[in-house]
Amino acid sequence: MADSGPTIEFNGDFSEPGAGPVPWADVQRVLTTSEMFWLSTVRADGRPHVTPLPAIWRDGALHFCTSGPEQKTRNLEHEPRVALTTGTNRLHEGLDVVVEGTAERITDRPVLEQLAGLWKSKLDWDFGVREGGFTDPQGRLGLVFAVRPAKVLAFGKDPYTQTRYRF
Repeated sequence: MADSGPTIEFNGDFSEPGAGPVPWADVQRVLTTSEMFWLSTVRADGRPHVTPLPAIWRDGALHFCTSGPEQKTRNLEHEPRVALTTGTNRLHEGLDVVVEGTAERITDRPVLEQLAGLWKSKLDWDFGVREGGFTDPQGRLGLVFAVRPAKVLAFGKDPYTQTRYRF
């Protein structure tokens, strides 16, 4: 599925005078080229859980992989709504992006094969596909999730600007 254009909401109250909205193409470029993201989930008792992981932007969704026994997987079983963030740790340059949505498990073999190819070409990770997920060279199963954005926030830093995209 191709990206559909989001509704753009520029927040001038949190932007420099004269600044405008960050173009959606710039946000997509960050999502496509970033290798690491911070995944925020919620434990069953309501405590937050944040962890770095690589993710792949494909067909309007961020995709990530995790194994069954990990905390984030247990959290997703309880509450699939998540946030993924990426950007830069620089104060005066770059673009920070927050993607909010619901994580959905991907088990379709052709989609998993395409994603495994993207993980190889972008991150040089060798994943095979079996049992509705990825396998690593040691044979461990990884569950693959997609997060299609409900909302994306973009924070530009030169000039400072804040833009919301709704889907």
